[in-house]
Amino acid sequence: MTQPLTTPQLQALAEANRGHRGCATCAVLVCPGWEALPPGFDERRLRPLGTLRAGGTGAEADDGGSLPEPTWAEHHPQGTRTDSPLAPIAPAWHPYNRSDVAACVACGRAYLRYTEFGGYYVEHRIRLLDPDRLVP
Repeated sequence: MTQPLTTPQLQALAEANRGHRGCATCAVLVCPGWEALPPGFDERRLRPLGTLRAGGTGAEADDGGSLPEPTWAEHHPQGTRTDSPLAPIAPAWHPYNRSDVAACVACGRAYLRYTEFGGYYVEHRIRLLDPDRLVP
């Protein structure tokens, strides 16, 4: 099970990305907004760091009760859209509350990962964990 990340842990990962140049392994992943994972990208090049989902990836809370369903509402106080490079990274809001954090195995640069489920498709999306977009 992937462990939930606390707000301070997420902030530390984001700050570690500040000024990080990345490497040839993850250069194709540098997306300021949510983008589809490039076709053919070897996902073994990313190592899981944690999740922003409440309670990790498990279905139940520690007390044995079910966790409430995370909100589908989005946070766009400046009128941005989900795929906008200027959209805030707001962990309590969709799609971040259903996202995981992973790092490049070669250089450690951190990324957000989210799987979009449409009517007839599944799309794995990725976004750079930008400290300037992160909001509590």
